[in-house]
Amino acid sequence: MAETTTGTTLFNLDVNDLIEEAFERCGKELRSGYDFRTARRSLNLLTIEWANRGINLWTIEQGIITMNTGQATYALPVDTIDLLDTVIRQNNGTTNQIDINISRISESTYMTLPNKLTQGRPIQVWVDRQSGQSNPTTVVTTANVSSTDTTITVSDVTQLGSSGFIQLDNEIITYPNVNTATNQLLNCFRGQAGTTAASHNIGSTVTVQNLPSVNVWPTPNAPGNQYSFVYYRMRRIQDAGSGGFVQDMPFRFIPPMVAGLAYQLATKLPDMDMNRIPMLKADYEQQFQLAADEDREKAPIRFVPRNTFYYN
Repeated sequence: MAETTTGTTLFNLDVNDLIEEAFERCGKELRSGYDFRTARRSLNLLTIEWANRGINLWTIEQGIITMNTGQATYALPVDTIDLLDTVIRQNNGTTNQIDINISRISESTYMTLPNKLTQGRPIQVWVDRQSGQSNPTTVVTTANVSSTDTTITVSDVTQLGSSGFIQLDNEIITYPNVNTATNQLLNCFRGQAGTTAASHNIGSTVTVQNLPSVNVWPTPNAPGNQYSFVYYRMRRIQDAGSGGFVQDMPFRFIPPMVAGLAYQLATKLPDMDMNRIPMLKADYEQQFQLAADEDREKAPIRFVPRNTFYYN
């Protein structure tokens, strides 16, 4: 009689099973709620470590930002780690759309640009990799703000940066200039980072948003779909979550995740056999390298040297 296969390829480990497997590799048992909490904390730290190790292909996503005339700074999604590739797209959504390369520059190069509000087709971009955290302030609006106002008067601009992002109620706003004499944020661009421009009452609290962003030069000289900023980004791996969730990763990274969690737990569990820790670390590094080597682009790459000639 012929043997049959299951016909399925659905195997995965939810958080409960993953943590239990890691404890067993340490020669321990998962017994208490604290054991689960400390393992989940280590699991989240492990995914952050993976982001620092390099590119994880399954965390690459495309994004498009519609650009506004004269606007230099645009917010990226808060879970952005870094940008991989960027272009300026002209005539987005039409049959004659064109993608044009935009060069990435450093903060120091962007700083030396004499007029950062010069208008034209953007050709350079500086990626400002901020934390994404919110900073509360005691600053409030001292006048009502309509949904179309580009000048916002607040109680104290000294608590705010000379440019950046703020949040009023549910709206995120970017401002490129301040007037310290009148406590005003000038030339604001409303409804940023996927929010909607809205009216705000006097006394609304101002929260500083340290959003990752891109700063383009020159600033766009045309509105609407004339220019769009198109990018591929690396995003953070999703949090471990509670016991019933599976992890945000392809199946090939399950072995290094279990091995890595076992190693992390071994370094902090009491009464741990110290001879076991180097073995768990070596297994983790091997499993991660196997997965990372497979998780790569398969397209051929050609390197062409650039030759420079000098003539007297």
